[in-house]
Amino acid sequence: MSTQHPDNARVPEWSKSEVISGESEVIEAYLAYENYGVDEVMWDAEGKDVDTHVVRKLLTQYPEFFKEKILGRDIFLTYRIPNPKIEGAEKKVFAETMESIPITYDLAERFFDSQPIPPVFEVILPFTTDYKELIAIVKYYEVAIVNRENVKLVDDIYVKDLIGSVNPKKIEIIPLIEDRDSMFRIDEIVGGYIKAIKPPYMRVFLARSDPAMNYGLISAVLSVKYALNRIAKMEKEYNIEIFPIIGVGSLPFRGHFNPRNVDKALDEYRGVYTFTVQSAFKYDYEDDEVKDAIRKVNERQISDIEVYDKEEENILHRIANLYTSRYQPIIESLANAINKIALLLPRRRARKLHIGLFGYSRSTGKVTLPRAISFTGALYSLGIPPELIGISSLSQLNEKEWSLFEKSYKYYKHDLQTAARFVNFEGLDLAKEIWNIDEETMKRIKEDLSYAENVLGIKVGDSNSIGRKHALISSLALLSIKEGNIEEAKSYLLEIAKIRRSLG
Repeated sequence: MSTQHPDNARVPEWSKSEVISGESEVIEAYLAYENYGVDEVMWDAEGKDVDTHVVRKLLTQYPEFFKEKILGRDIFLTYRIPNPKIEGAEKKVFAETMESIPITYDLAERFFDSQPIPPVFEVILPFTTDYKELIAIVKYYEVAIVNRENVKLVDDIYVKDLIGSVNPKKIEIIPLIEDRDSMFRIDEIVGGYIKAIKPPYMRVFLARSDPAMNYGLISAVLSVKYALNRIAKMEKEYNIEIFPIIGVGSLPFRGHFNPRNVDKALDEYRGVYTFTVQSAFKYDYEDDEVKDAIRKVNERQISDIEVYDKEEENILHRIANLYTSRYQPIIESLANAINKIALLLPRRRARKLHIGLFGYSRSTGKVTLPRAISFTGALYSLGIPPELIGISSLSQLNEKEWSLFEKSYKYYKHDLQTAARFVNFEGLDLAKEIWNIDEETMKRIKEDLSYAENVLGIKVGDSNSIGRKHALISSLALLSIKEGNIEEAKSYLLEIAKIRRSLG
């Protein structure tokens, strides 16, 4: 599934500006299908000015391609809608996006001159925390959009006489689970919806970036593994096919899904049906690498999901909580530095400003942070990859817990080693000086780095050209900030993003 996540350091050649927006995103959708061979494009209406005429533009601008590859049958376009419960200013954008679904059907009907397959028939609901939200969305479509065709206006004139019949008659909804607590009660959310609506199938979207930002790398991975395990159990319980989607970025902190790590990512997240191909995956690697990797994903045999017993589920929960309790206080102390650096990273998409309460919980959240991409990029730029923050909490695991951890997060050492080569001790010292980071936080960070190196055998820092170059330029960026040379700092920050092949 190709997405519009703005994590690319490099700008694609076809883009007219550094910020991809508007008509360029329509071109991007077509190229995702035609050039890269993806099966599905997510059309994002959350947090930006969405073009609800995308289907019209695709069919009219590339008619030969879409007569061969049928939207809704061979390839797919899936709307990510704003969640009207939490996106207060976006409520009407939600309505506008839902209203556009029947328009796409009418366009396809004219394009093919026959009764078409619905081009758009699924929507993704971000930050789903309750099955009732899912029911409300599908009922909204049926009641407020489809059923109004039978509303009488005057005498024998009905709404359908003015606007025609409304199709498709129903849609399917994909819950996007973005916080750890919801993953640990996924039965309540997904199971509740299945019991109430009895859909023909389910697609369930599990986030990896936001849980990592809010709870730490280990917590994010284990909560996804827990959720996948519960999905496998729900399939049997409800006798329904469930197709998991995972939202993964290029760097280890956000999923480690890039053209050079595809094999390990597929093995790590066994049973996942759909992986997100974000912007860095497509634009920060050579085209041939990207196409080969996507082909490998599409042609693979999907493995069975790893299933846990009740005791193992409880252990996963405990490890996740243990890790978060170490991770969150360090991030809270670094929040000022993270936010300042994040503002200097280049923008790659036209997005409305978004900040989130850290932890998505009033009880634990004390600071605001940028989106996960900028958050990750800021910490890499400071010389402390977020993958390593909190890692020494693993020293508290007993033998049984450690054994389950290693079994559940198969490539944790590989992920940590990939990130650790970008540690920059000089950058840490500069960051401490510039933003007055307290001694206790610095002590904890160094304890985590020491645990990674001396206990886990992870080499911290890198003597090869990539690691040394990244460290040197990140130090130059921080020195520029210290001296007030902001434009110079921005240039350095972009250069090191290109070195690691992702903004964040």
